[in-house]
Amino acid sequence: MPPAPPPTSPPTPAPTSTQLATPEFEAAAARAESRRGLLIAAPAYAYLLLFFGIPLIIVFAYSFATRNRFGEAVFTQVGFDAYIRLGEPIVRNILFRSLWLAIITTIICLIIAYPFSYYLATRSPKVRNLLLIGVMIPFWSNFLVRNYAWRVILGNDGIITQFTQAIGLGETEILFTPSAVVLGLVYGFLPFMILPLYASIERIDLSLVEAGRDLYASPAQTFTKILLPLSMPGVIAGSILVFVPSLGAYVTPEILGGAKTTLLGSYIVTQFLTARNWPVGASLSFVLMAVMLVATLIYFRTGGRNL
Repeated sequence: MPPAPPPTSPPTPAPTSTQLATPEFEAAAARAESRRGLLIAAPAYAYLLLFFGIPLIIVFAYSFATRNRFGEAVFTQVGFDAYIRLGEPIVRNILFRSLWLAIITTIICLIIAYPFSYYLATRSPKVRNLLLIGVMIPFWSNFLVRNYAWRVILGNDGIITQFTQAIGLGETEILFTPSAVVLGLVYGFLPFMILPLYASIERIDLSLVEAGRDLYASPAQTFTKILLPLSMPGVIAGSILVFVPSLGAYVTPEILGGAKTTLLGSYIVTQFLTARNWPVGASLSFVLMAVMLVATLIYFRTGGRNL
């Protein structure tokens, strides 16, 4: 008797119209993927909301409060008094001083960083990596420690004063001056200018520069007509990354500037901790935050998307 044939699986039915990839099916799959992504990011969103969102809401609410005679912020009379007080002469002077020092810091960083970034982008990979390590080394130490190191260097017993006394120029008074603040800000934020510029210049086809020279363009014309326009995204990004933190800097002006060079960051801290005028401190914080937000939007619309 011949063996029975093995059982065969039933034929696979042809896919129906409901099983085909329809626009509705793709939209449902996209929504499911979005829900999964939201679930994965939920802890990060909760962290940001708890430690950033809620404190910002509290500070924003305090900016509309009023200060009673005991120095307490009360919400019985809500108004814009704190924002109106930002027009006082002392606040305007501090604002203009902060803007001026931030602009000077940005310009000095740009003047120093541009030729260095160009040199960095045109070197061999080995030399380039060594120079990049040199740029990143300051980030390996604490920012506060670095500022105190500059305080020692610029002090009356520092190396600069010792050198000027040795050559007969006498004692130099740099510490607790605007020059010391600018020096500290340039030192602290110079890498933020170098790295975007390097990333932008590295992408430039340097044969265009050689073509400009072949067409008898002067070095100044080659720079202004070819190199600078092509590297403008890096210039904008680096300038914003230096200007924004310089405008609200607190550690460097407090250590190197002292009471003679009060900037926005120091004034805000004074309003919260010393003067106990929370509404003014909160309102000034939000004005500064608005300036930084505008600068950040400019960065993302111009330089950030091209780097």
